Amino acid sequence: MALSNSIPSSCITNQFSLPSSALKSLKPPLFWPWQKVKMGPLTVSPMGFGTWAWGNQLLWGYQPSMDSQLQQVFNLSVENGINLFDTADSYGTGRLNGQSEKLLGKFIREFPGEKRIQDDIVIATKFAAYPWRVTPGQFVQACRDSRDRMQVKQIGIGQLHWSTANYAPPQELALWNGLVAMYEKGLVKAVGVSNYGPKQLIKIHDYLKARGVPLCSAQVQFSLLSMGEEQMEIKNICDSLDIRLISYSPLGLGMLTGKYTPSKLPQGPRGLLFKQILPGLEPLLVSLREIAQKRGKTIPQVAINWCICKGTVPIPGVKTVKQAEENLGALGWRLSSNELLQLDYAARESPRRMIQNIFQTK
Repeated sequence: MALSNSIPSSCITNQFSLPSSALKSLKPPLFWPWQKVKMGPLTVSPMGFGTWAWGNQLLWGYQPSMDSQLQQVFNLSVENGINLFDTADSYGTGRLNGQSEKLLGKFIREFPGEKRIQDDIVIATKFAAYPWRVTPGQFVQACRDSRDRMQVKQIGIGQLHWSTANYAPPQELALWNGLVAMYEKGLVKAVGVSNYGPKQLIKIHDYLKARGVPLCSAQVQFSLLSMGEEQMEIKNICDSLDIRLISYSPLGLGMLTGKYTPSKLPQGPRGLLFKQILPGLEPLLVSLREIAQKRGKTIPQVAINWCICKGTVPIPGVKTVKQAEENLGALGWRLSSNELLQLDYAARESPRRMIQNIFQTK
């Protein structure tokens, strides 16, 4: 069940044991993604799930009435081998800020399976570089606040959500020292960054290394819609420095699902973005559809598998059981080298790309 030639065999462990909860209910998992990858000192599933929508009303239409279904999504994911969940202290809207963290903590505590499975779950949360977080101590306090919301003893990966190097360089150094402090105090098992461009990524890696703190992961927008020169440079740096790249928005906010067309757009802010990009995606969507049909897969499964085959750990967002089941179908198989080349070529032929996150540095 090799998932990627890009992942060294030394970084993979096989775990074929079936969760006892599945045995007890006589319902085997839908899929078998028991092959794991190394992420710093941690062992994680080859795909995680993102929880941006778990509290965000503006972009994703979250309502508290969704919580029971989100808990089903969480349980289904864990029962099928997913143990990496990405969140942030800023995920939520207004009074719901931190809601994603609260829900994850609640779902872990209430998971019906064995405790060893609960203990295996890795929460990667991000701490926002708010303008009022100007000292290492304030950043450490942000970490403690996240830990309290989740009610966990230790966070898996504490990540700096974005760099302030472009507009507040002195704050950047304070945040780096905050990462060091939270690691040294044992508040997190590992540290990572998000939205760091190639130059700043090398700088923070070297700074942390000099302080005796390994940089575990770098999270950036990475997909068939976001594979420009800079993103590929980030990927190469991660490979050379033994940093695991976590690819967020692997489905381009939904543009790579095949569900939308220029005449059928999602509502809200996404619709405006889709209107600009979708008309130029036909070469890529045609290739995705062709491979999906040949493989007996769906377009999103092929797009996510592409990220896995590139050696990254994608974290597609999930809101419903149906989405979770579909995303799980991206595991347990791999695209051929010819299929990867076909998709790479089709992506380059598409005239429009995903707009990069404005917080990503150089």
